[in-house]
Amino acid sequence: MNSIVPVQEKLPVVVGVDGTSAALQAVDLAAAEAAHRCVPLVVAHAWPGRHFEAPKSRVTVPDLAESVRLLDLATRRARQTEPNLTVVPALMDEGAAEALLRWSARACLLVVGHRDDTSVHHGWGSTAAYLAHHSVCPLLVSRGRVPSRGPVIVAVSGGPVTTLVQAYQAAAYAGGTLTAVHVWTPGRGAASRDVDRAAAESRLDAALNACGSARPRVPVTRLLISEAEIAYTVEQAAWRGRLLVAGMGHKGWAVEAIYRSSGVVSTGRRLCPVLLVPAVPRSRTLPRERSDPLCSAPLPAARGGDPEMAP
Repeated sequence: MNSIVPVQEKLPVVVGVDGTSAALQAVDLAAAEAAHRCVPLVVAHAWPGRHFEAPKSRVTVPDLAESVRLLDLATRRARQTEPNLTVVPALMDEGAAEALLRWSARACLLVVGHRDDTSVHHGWGSTAAYLAHHSVCPLLVSRGRVPSRGPVIVAVSGGPVTTLVQAYQAAAYAGGTLTAVHVWTPGRGAASRDVDRAAAESRLDAALNACGSARPRVPVTRLLISEAEIAYTVEQAAWRGRLLVAGMGHKGWAVEAIYRSSGVVSTGRRLCPVLLVPAVPRSRTLPRERSDPLCSAPLPAARGGDPEMAP
C-alpha cells in the first residue's frame, strides 16, 4: 500500500486514540503510514484522571484501568494491521491536546481522528482543531476512509511552497493527479475582474513553478475560485478527492472551512483525509513532559533514526 503522505524524516508516526470508533480508523491509517516509512508507530492515549477537575461533579473522572484497556486494544489493532510494524503504546497523565502537541515535536507525522458525532457539534473536536494550528509536524486527520481513486487537492496561497511540495509528493506516491486551488477576489467591473483574474492566474503559476526540482511529474489541474465558492469547493473535494492538503494556521483559507465542515453525515458516508502542513519549519524544542510512571520509556531506534524518540 502506498502512503498518501510523502516520506520525510526517520521519526515515528504518532496516532492519538480515545474511546471513539474514529480513533480506531485513525490507527489503521497511521499503521499504514508508519509501515510505508519503515518507522515505529506510537499509539498515544492521554489519561487526565489525576489532574481532571469535573465541574460540579457532573462529569465522570476517567478510570485508569479502562484507559489501559483502550490503549491495549488500539495497540493490538495496529499490530494486526501491520504485523511487521514496531508499535509502542504511550499512556500519559495530562490533557490530550498538550500530550499530542509534545509528541508532534518528535514525530514525522501526527494522526488523529475526527469527532464521531458531528450532527450535534461541528468540526473535528477541540483537540484536533487545536493541533491544526499548533502541531510542529504535519497533521493527518482521518475522517473514515482513504479513497483509492481521486485527485490530491491542495489549497495554494502566495506564501511558502512547503504545502504545495507535500501535495505534489503525495500525488506522486498515489500515482494520481493534483488539483491546485487558488482563491481570488474579483474586482468591480468587467475590466477589473479580467485584470484581477489574470493576476490570480499568474500567482498560481508562480507558486507551481516555485516548487522547481522538488516537483514530481504529476498532472496538474488549476482551479481559481472566489471566496463565495470556498465552502462548496471544500465539500466537493472532500467527497471526490483522495486527500485534502492545506497549510496550517488561521491565515490559510482552507483550514477553517475544512475543519468546520461535517466529518460524518446522516448517510454514513465518510470524507477523505486531510493533511495540514506547517507553512514554515517550526522548532522541535518543546518543554519536556513531567516525569511520570505512566509515560512511556524511550522508544527503540527506527531504521537509521533517532534512538531516543520520547518527547
